[in-house]
Amino acid sequence: MKILKRTVIDLIVLLVAIQVVRPEKTNPAVDNTKTIEANTHMSPEVASIFERSCYDCHSFKTTWPWYSQVAPVSWYLVYDVNKGRRDLSLSEWSKYDARRSARKLQEICEQIEKGEMPTKPYLLLHPTAKLSDSDKKVLCDWAKQERERVLASQPKSSS
Repeated sequence: MKILKRTVIDLIVLLVAIQVVRPEKTNPAVDNTKTIEANTHMSPEVASIFERSCYDCHSFKTTWPWYSQVAPVSWYLVYDVNKGRRDLSLSEWSKYDARRSARKLQEICEQIEKGEMPTKPYLLLHPTAKLSDSDKKVLCDWAKQERERVLASQPKSSS
């Protein structure tokens, strides 16, 4: 019993001590002229799905929940959001050239169809972000049309 009590006390001390290490939770200013909405042909329905299911990890409009204040969860969340923003930034879409944006649009649809996005851990705490079959179809149809539009706007290379 003494070992159990000592272990519990040590764990509590450790949990309190690690609260000192605070990762930076950022939400840089959004330049609306650089967003995916401003640089694609997006319907309000598509925009709404992105806002509900994608923005927390893939934009500068992250809503940091209360548990993002508690280590070690805060470390994981900051890492995950930073990685999500690096992989796909909906707030800085204009930085992608046509080839890269076409590839990103294809990846959006592929990852949605495979059930990779939104991620399972995110959905556990944000069940409203779950994509219905209808949401998936709307996003994939949009991504495919937008990809075709982007590719069609590129000058044909002469061989």
